[in-house]
Amino acid sequence: MLKNQRSLRIWLTLLLLLPISATQAFSNVPDDLSESTLNNQPEAADEVLEEEPLAELKPSIRQIRTAEEILLKLQRRHYTQREFDDELSSALFDNYLKRLDPSKSYFSQKDINEFEAYRLILDDGIRRGNLTPSFTMFNRYREKLLIHLDSLITELPERIAALDFTLEESLLLEAEDQPWAADKNELADRARKSLKNTTLGLMLADKDEAAIIETLTKRYTNQRQRIKQLNAEDAFQIYINSLTGLYDPHTNYLSPRTSENFSINMRLSLEGIGAVLRRDGEHTVVERLITAGPADKQGELQPADKIIGVAQGADGERVDVIGWRLDEVVELIRGKKDTTVTLEVLSEVSVNPDESKLIQIVRNTVKLEEQAAQQSVLDIYHNDEVHKIGVISIPTFYIDFEGSRNGDADYKSTTRDVRKLLAELEEKNVEGIVIDLRGNGGGSLQEVNQLTGLFVERGAVVQIRAPNGRVARQSNYPNPNYYKKPIAVLIDRLSASASEIFAGAIQDYERGLIVGSQSFGKGTVQQLADLSHGSLKLTEAKFYRISGGSTQHRGVIPDIVLPSLYDSQEIGEDTLDFALNWDTVEPIRHRNYGNYSALVDTLTTQHKARIADDPDYIYLTEQIALNDKYADMTELSLNEAVRRSIIDNDTEARNAIENTHRLAKGLPIKDLNEESTTDADTQTAENDSSEISEKVETSET
Repeated sequence: MLKNQRSLRIWLTLLLLLPISATQAFSNVPDDLSESTLNNQPEAADEVLEEEPLAELKPSIRQIRTAEEILLKLQRRHYTQREFDDELSSALFDNYLKRLDPSKSYFSQKDINEFEAYRLILDDGIRRGNLTPSFTMFNRYREKLLIHLDSLITELPERIAALDFTLEESLLLEAEDQPWAADKNELADRARKSLKNTTLGLMLADKDEAAIIETLTKRYTNQRQRIKQLNAEDAFQIYINSLTGLYDPHTNYLSPRTSENFSINMRLSLEGIGAVLRRDGEHTVVERLITAGPADKQGELQPADKIIGVAQGADGERVDVIGWRLDEVVELIRGKKDTTVTLEVLSEVSVNPDESKLIQIVRNTVKLEEQAAQQSVLDIYHNDEVHKIGVISIPTFYIDFEGSRNGDADYKSTTRDVRKLLAELEEKNVEGIVIDLRGNGGGSLQEVNQLTGLFVERGAVVQIRAPNGRVARQSNYPNPNYYKKPIAVLIDRLSASASEIFAGAIQDYERGLIVGSQSFGKGTVQQLADLSHGSLKLTEAKFYRISGGSTQHRGVIPDIVLPSLYDSQEIGEDTLDFALNWDTVEPIRHRNYGNYSALVDTLTTQHKARIADDPDYIYLTEQIALNDKYADMTELSLNEAVRRSIIDNDTEARNAIENTHRLAKGLPIKDLNEESTTDADTQTAENDSSEISEKVETSET
């Protein structure tokens, strides 16, 4: 809490320039790992490769019927009414290939030429109960991948020994942008470069050749075992989600097993690490952390990190999960409360993409009371005066539905809790309020409406458009006793859905300032529809602000912009394939409570002047610039000397940024390559890095 309070200081004094008279996961996902689950993990390096050939996978009658059900629901209920025609069939063909072979490592142009016969008939096939083309493509993918892995496993020592790290060559980072390999020779060269990059990354992480061979042999053997276990349901799920994904990224088919996991996530009642994960190519990626969950409290795991290994306990053997299905990775991370899971993680901002770190997290339940709104008071020194500013942090928009239905007088909800916190802050004579929605991924729409009603007297909060074009309004109840002092709302790239509705309403009513970075841009509504086999998560509506603009894709743009370490090219709705576009509906006539828009230019000018020489602000922006430098790379050198030079330069640059900041703060210089800095000194530096004003004191309640 203290660190978060200090990070507010860059913009808190903005409130003093205003006239005082103006007015969700997998957090839970537990279930015990059964003994059979643990015992069924693939063996490592000594597995015999000579086995009976795999049987060809074929679609079942049940899957054919499920596909027909999904098509019917997409056509009748999805927000986007798409024609199921040759254009969609062609898009499905491309999207399916992208999901099967995103790096273009296994299919050659010859394979693609053979598959082209299916391009314009996939739509007819689904409509007529013919899924054979998709299974033919999947069987070819499985065959190609097994051949690739078999050769890697049997020839790994020789292949690594033959690698020349003095050559000037590079690996394309966005492999999907390259054309399909012309023939087997080009596929082999891509495989060589991929192995070379992986080997070099492990070398730079100080692994010797024997350790590298052992690590990669286990990895490839595990991957081979997972591929051999793929079944017709896997093939069907990949294919049908290639179809649903064309409508929008939040419309998904959930198999019975996946549907069960989804229900567990929504209940927020079981034990886990408190992270929402997604599949990206062969990696499991952290989408976001659940506020107050175990991972959030532990502090090391970050959004966009890639999980490549999982171990049970602090010293358990790590299982390489590269290439695993998402539900399989979820099962490994589940476990009993108060037990430890160790994650092997690749950081998104690491200059060496194969340099991993180990993160130990104790599984626990995300408790409602830990996600409840909290208040604190900051004493801000400005022009030799002390000003008290209240801060209300809201991790999620929550409500105890059961308690509400049962008539419990003390049931918890965001609005009820914030109303109490406002009263407490009034007793402390605060001059204004900051609503902190950073990291708030959304929640109850009912609570957004009611919470907005604490700060405006009456009026619409959000508009909801259905597929038929009808627009409904959600409004709050009249409240003549609404809070009338100045407010600001703090958002970041992880503020999504309900958070964006609240921030957008406050901005449209000119009830307060929005401060921070562009929000996530999740402005759609999903419903879960039952199928005869599994279920379909379906986008059925879209949110619009009272000013008419959607929160979809664009999110909320703050009045006062603050830099963020979150990479907007990796996180956000606009980074997702086939995300619905931003558009508008008719605005609603509404009252303006202040004249904040007229103050923004003046506040921005004063804000920039204030932070121009601020060491903490400079420290943050220089870190962002360095991270952006690597994020913009399109190729990665496979030359060892060049790669070591990049790492050395990165270390030197981060040393310089750190020590420039420390000098400005009156702290001793340190060498980041040495571990001589005391814990207390390190903590002081971490705390100071989030300070923006040296004349601010804090007090917590």
